[in-house]
Amino acid sequence: MSVNLIFKIAAVGILVSVLSQILKHSGREEQAFLTSLAGLVLVLFWILPYIFDLFDTMQRLFAL
Repeated sequence: MSVNLIFKIAAVGILVSVLSQILKHSGREEQAFLTSLAGLVLVLFWILPYIFDLFDTMQRLFAL
């Protein structure tokens, strides 16, 4: 895992939290929720290959 991915995840987190706060204060709670959900899905798609790699490594480690 590279440090670049960690910075991208942090940037998305900061951006989503700022957008969510702006939308909540303007009375658009539904759009704020969808923004948070979209940020979560984006980050999950970024880390999904690493999760698959982890499970593959664990499977090979414990396979006899």
